[in-house]
Amino acid sequence: MPRHLNAAVQAGLPHERSWFVGTDGALDLDALIADFQTFFREHSEHWVQRFEQYQEAGPQLLLQAHLQRVVNGGGVIEREYALGRGRTDLLIRWPQGGRTRKFVVECKLRRGDLERTIAEGLTQTRGYMDRCGAEAGHLIVFDRALERTWAEKVFRRDPEADGASVTVWGM
Repeated sequence: MPRHLNAAVQAGLPHERSWFVGTDGALDLDALIADFQTFFREHSEHWVQRFEQYQEAGPQLLLQAHLQRVVNGGGVIEREYALGRGRTDLLIRWPQGGRTRKFVVECKLRRGDLERTIAEGLTQTRGYMDRCGAEAGHLIVFDRALERTWAEKVFRRDPEADGASVTVWGM
């Protein structure tokens, strides 16, 4: 169902796999998410409206469409929809050099205090990484509050995370 919902979005996004995959076959997920962050800031109001009946899921569906256009060319995105079962939102599997690299992408909607949302999300993301054997994690915090500026919403943090590499992205 989510692939169907975001198929039109994915088709409308530029598809330049070479921007995000190195000559060694490595997926530059940081660059891909940073590109999405810029896209989301500039176009989210227009695109998220397309998912009107799925307002809370709209940002995540848009993220999935953005990731699919690159990852599906060589890797796999596994999605978890069983809320409350302690599973990650997205697990990216990317083959490289005879092994499969794994990346966790956890999405949160900011509700209230940003630092509390991040702290809870980091704990959850690290747990998912451990369970999946992922080498890196990305926590994406969507802030849909109209009263906050984009300068307040958009950020990147690379906190120490008990030896686990987790990047926090604000949008």
